[in-house]
Amino acid sequence: MAPRVLIVDDDPLIRELLQAYLVEEGYDVLCADTAEQAETCLAEAERGEQPIDLVMLDIRLPGKDGLTLTRELRVRSEVGIILITGRNDDIDRIVGLECGADDYVSKPVNPRELVSRAKNLIRRVRHARSTPAASAPARFNHKRFAHWLLDVDRRRLIDSDGSETPLTHGEFQLLGVFLRNAGHTLNRDQLMDQIRNREWLPNDRSIDVLVGRLRRKLRDDPAEPQLIITIHGAGYLFTAPASDA
Repeated sequence: MAPRVLIVDDDPLIRELLQAYLVEEGYDVLCADTAEQAETCLAEAERGEQPIDLVMLDIRLPGKDGLTLTRELRVRSEVGIILITGRNDDIDRIVGLECGADDYVSKPVNPRELVSRAKNLIRRVRHARSTPAASAPARFNHKRFAHWLLDVDRRRLIDSDGSETPLTHGEFQLLGVFLRNAGHTLNRDQLMDQIRNREWLPNDRSIDVLVGRLRRKLRDDPAEPQLIITIHGAGYLFTAPASDA
């Protein structure tokens, strides 16, 4: 079944450009010019046989903006979200990651780059949907650290009481870097180099945003962190070694 993408942008030229390129690449494409229309499309798709795999979402929308829609979607859905931002919208980009977006691209949009990012993200979304939730954690492809179990296939954190917390693509990649380098301090450049499929900008603070998001999901008090410690002037230290479970 062809991957299904929803493009949300109030600029008809951008919508038409991206739609034409994605259709040529074999995608099933829907379009909306407001957040409200996007919500209607998503609801109708959920009621049908093929849900939407990925939302390409402009931050600047009339009415409800893209950041608000991102936050609302992430509460109830694991749909992939790629934000489309203005070239200099550094603050919007960071806030978008805080809200739960998986990735971002800057205008003017390079369709080939966007398709490359979309392929990777859709693969993750479909894999998560196709993996049924189990009443007890499977005993393979899991990593144990501190009091957490990381389900690598489903990209979920499992607490000692069995409750599950989904990770976004960026959070999962960052946690993976930390687990592979537990006990070693990594600076921002080293972290950025090891996180794939992102185009970083000079003085990019997105790593700090991802660290903050990951701390919250790990319930690691930022005032007195135990798992992800800030080493001032040096970077971040992940303290919990991982083992196969």
